[in-house]
Amino acid sequence: MAGHNKWSKIRHRKAIVDKRRGKVWTKISKALIVAARHGGSDPDSNLTLRYAIDEARYANMPRDTVERAIKKGAGGEDTSDYEHVRYEGYAPGGIAVIVDALTDNRTRTVNEVRLAFSDHDSNLGASGCVAYMFQSKGQIAVTVRGYSDERMMEVALEAGASDVESLSAPTDDEPPTWLVSTHPNDFHLVRERLEKAGLTIADAQIAMVPDTFSGVSGDRAKLIENLVEALEDLDDVQKVFTNAQPTSEE
Repeated sequence: MAGHNKWSKIRHRKAIVDKRRGKVWTKISKALIVAARHGGSDPDSNLTLRYAIDEARYANMPRDTVERAIKKGAGGEDTSDYEHVRYEGYAPGGIAVIVDALTDNRTRTVNEVRLAFSDHDSNLGASGCVAYMFQSKGQIAVTVRGYSDERMMEVALEAGASDVESLSAPTDDEPPTWLVSTHPNDFHLVRERLEKAGLTIADAQIAMVPDTFSGVSGDRAKLIENLVEALEDLDDVQKVFTNAQPTSEE
């Protein structure tokens, strides 16, 4: 059921985007500003900006809002001293958690993150305590009717992907879905090639993907879900990753 659970996570992520659209757009705008300030306004030569533009696209962020944020960053209009910060910790059961943030005040952000952990029976750890369990990967959820797993694997590998996993079987209402994994540097090109091949992109992001997942269920699964949502609600937090794998076992 691993593929099914990953598809559920992707659907949950998209539902969160819809529910908190204003907050999500604000966070993406911050990422666009910082990327443009440090690497320029051309996404062809600024990989970080390209990733942020992809995030904006899949959050259905208006083009003019994206362009304003890029212009603001590249033109020096925003003078906030944002920096990337990563926090790591443990949720109940030894579940690993990674929190990526953009902040102009480290003290404020770390205090907010620490409080979110403690409020959910979790602990903020030292830098590097769990990051070794994860790898940075591009993840692209694609849908198309009439494809077998073998055909999808062939198309994805030709596009430059490193792996393909079936997420959901076709139904009367929805086509099948696959998760295409890439090296981070190949993410944008693979996504473009998949779209040109006629596949629909349901979701796409650069993610910290755990080497192995840890099953959780019942109250523990709910507690971890609540922790992730509390962290994602923080203004400075951009993304949250865990190695939790929800199961139906009690």
